[in-house]
Amino acid sequence: MSEMRKALITGAGSGVGRHVALILLQNGFAVTLVGRREEPLKETAALAGEFASNALIAPGDISNPDSVQDIFNRHTAHFDRLDLLFNNAGVNIPATPIEDTLFSDWNKIVSINLTGYFLCAQQAMRIMKAQNPRGGRIINNGSVSAQVPRPRAAGYNATKHGILGLTKTISLEGRDLDICCTQLDIGNAAVDRNQHTATGRLQPDGSMRPEARMHVDNIAQTVLYLAKLPLEANVPFLTITANAMPFIGRG
Repeated sequence: MSEMRKALITGAGSGVGRHVALILLQNGFAVTLVGRREEPLKETAALAGEFASNALIAPGDISNPDSVQDIFNRHTAHFDRLDLLFNNAGVNIPATPIEDTLFSDWNKIVSINLTGYFLCAQQAMRIMKAQNPRGGRIINNGSVSAQVPRPRAAGYNATKHGILGLTKTISLEGRDLDICCTQLDIGNAAVDRNQHTATGRLQPDGSMRPEARMHVDNIAQTVLYLAKLPLEANVPFLTITANAMPFIGRG
């Protein structure tokens, strides 16, 4: 497998993560599939068909430092290097005013959406710095909420803004190590967790209105483009949205 590029994807059991894993496997990558539950990861691997043998299933909790270290240890034990980390796993809660947001919900969102990204990036940078040839690429799944927040989503908005600072830090500290970092801000992908968007989503004026969605394959193709770039080139920030969704001047 030495000629294959090696990737690790969090949240690979569904949605964006699953589609990205499949397109990478179909385009010559070996991929470690990470998620909280093993069964959805097995389903993703099975969907890869003839490429399933190039997928490693690694269930774990990205909010736990010991679990993250174990995941990356399993990756490096199975594959000889790490060329790409797609930090993708994320959680949210139903729309809740900031004054009613539970501390436990806040902690859950921060632990996955921000701390989890940090822990995975930390392990990835250690590997990418030490391997030969050194370097690699980290893609952080942001959100248009990192630019234009949604109402009643304090935890989600705050973590997505935090990813912006993390992305800039990785880019700064990684540029002399041949490590590139991109923040991919996504708006309204047609995935299961986003079904309510097509029927009615809370708007800044308090109304509920349906919003346009785009096929998730558009996102997978974008990640594939980024993954194939040589390390001499980087796209620090990239936004992809459903064209008709409220974004510019949201609401």
